[in-house]
Amino acid sequence: MTLEATGLHAKQGPGRGPIALALGDPAGIGAEVTLKALAALEARGVTPDVRLVGCRRWLERTYMDLRSRGGAPLVDPGSYPILDRPLGEWIAPGQGTAVSGAASFGWLNAAVDLVLSGQARALTTAPIAKHAWHAAGHRYPGQTERLAELCGQTQASMLFTARSPGGTWRLNTLLATTHIPLARVPQALSPALVERQLEVLLGFCRRFHPHPSLVVAGLNPHAGEAGQLGVEEQDWLIPLLESWRRRHPTVALRGPQPPDTCWLEAAAAWRGEGRGADGYLALYHDQGLIPVKLLAFDAAVNTTLGLPFLRTSPDHGTGFDIAGAGLARSDSMVAALETAWELG
Repeated sequence: MTLEATGLHAKQGPGRGPIALALGDPAGIGAEVTLKALAALEARGVTPDVRLVGCRRWLERTYMDLRSRGGAPLVDPGSYPILDRPLGEWIAPGQGTAVSGAASFGWLNAAVDLVLSGQARALTTAPIAKHAWHAAGHRYPGQTERLAELCGQTQASMLFTARSPGGTWRLNTLLATTHIPLARVPQALSPALVERQLEVLLGFCRRFHPHPSLVVAGLNPHAGEAGQLGVEEQDWLIPLLESWRRRHPTVALRGPQPPDTCWLEAAAAWRGEGRGADGYLALYHDQGLIPVKLLAFDAAVNTTLGLPFLRTSPDHGTGFDIAGAGLARSDSMVAALETAWELG
């Protein structure tokens, strides 16, 4: 496979700067999926331009432990540059604690510093555990919100993207709201927020198509069914979308669509049967993530928009239940690295 086909370049060849990769919670599978993903890319003839951020001693020990178990190939972590931020104590796999939370929080901060200082061009992050961050005193809903703070932004947007198996279509789903309780969603949603997120989604989809098609999911069952199952659609969402259409006549905007059928055409497109919309706007976390993970669990990439740089992350968690066992799949980390290089 050529370098162009993978979207990455050789470590010593010309490029636009490396990708900074924060290794996530040291009690999770971040190191494992990273070492496997880099090995998978090298097997295609590519040495990715990546700078790792974490504890060198911990990473090397993890490599030796996983290598003794056999399984998928791993790269020797010594073959990649690492910004060493040592752990104060050894952390057992599968046991996220305040110590592991403090480590992953610090590694994320250091990786962002690399990008903001111009030493890297994009950021990829392995998974963290929110409860471990909280135990360490860092009360953030997730990495997205911390990234926005570090970059001086009031808000960043969370978009999940995945290239279909046939490579002819890309599933793009943006979340209007992110890590908040379901009971708070109706209060958090507003015409201003939805309009802002539509503009963000439009900007992203124009990377691939000058006149994209967008779909907005409704909030209530059957998109409110003319006010019988909820009033938000009638009260403000439908008028907002009608106004947005008039201001964007070259964009095909549909919605609000009933949430239970909104992604059916996306499922068909994922199978290679026709083409789905260029972008979908989900109004809350699980509304968008359930179809994305059902269709593209191993291929989807969490992409943060609205920062001075592109951030990508695998579309899975820390995998504490399988950490250290050598069972984690690296497909999503491969996709995260490829997406960071292609779009960053």
